[in-house]
Amino acid sequence: MTASKRPRRFVLAMTGASGAPYAIRLLQTLVHSDAEIHLAISPSGAAVLRQECALDINVADPDVQALLDFRPTWPGQWSQQSESAATANDHARVIVHRHDDFMTPIASGSFQTDAMIVCPCSGSTLSAIARSAASNLIQRAAEVHLKEHRRLIIVPRETPMSVIQLENMHRIAATGAVVLPAMPGWYHGVSGPDDLVDFVVSRILDQLNVDNALIGRWGET
Repeated sequence: MTASKRPRRFVLAMTGASGAPYAIRLLQTLVHSDAEIHLAISPSGAAVLRQECALDINVADPDVQALLDFRPTWPGQWSQQSESAATANDHARVIVHRHDDFMTPIASGSFQTDAMIVCPCSGSTLSAIARSAASNLIQRAAEVHLKEHRRLIIVPRETPMSVIQLENMHRIAATGAVVLPAMPGWYHGVSGPDDLVDFVVSRILDQLNVDNALIGRWGET
């Protein structure tokens, strides 16, 4: 008997760097790709969600629907750009993991995944991954992706950066990970914050080979 093909699996980790709207927009877009999303949020990541998006997220039991339904308060077209409102099927494709649960599947290399994204990635998370010194599930899952030679995408959002942070990014990149700083471009007809968020999210999706039309691409109409 031939086993049925599993859906694509992505691990999405939100940590305590500024840039929570990038992570939420990425989650909302990924659920429309029919992928299975394994979500982990650190306590610092939850604090940033509260500060930047006014979302009170319990890291032990995150309200996935609140993340999928989120719309920013700034003027823009985010809601119109979403392919559709979140559905029960979308919610079901998001599997939540506690940040301190080392017994969950994504902590093991035997659990097959297609890629992991740490968005946004804090300096402490970056350091732990670079040193292979996991103290939580997010850092352990990133180590798993490195050791299994799977795609790992790190999205730092801090400026300026210290020499130590740059060295950590170089060390991670040297292992084959993708370091994708949240540095939005301005050449795609920016009319508001939504366009800057979508630029970064679109570049992440490109690295995952997930089709998207979040931005107008250079040289394309």
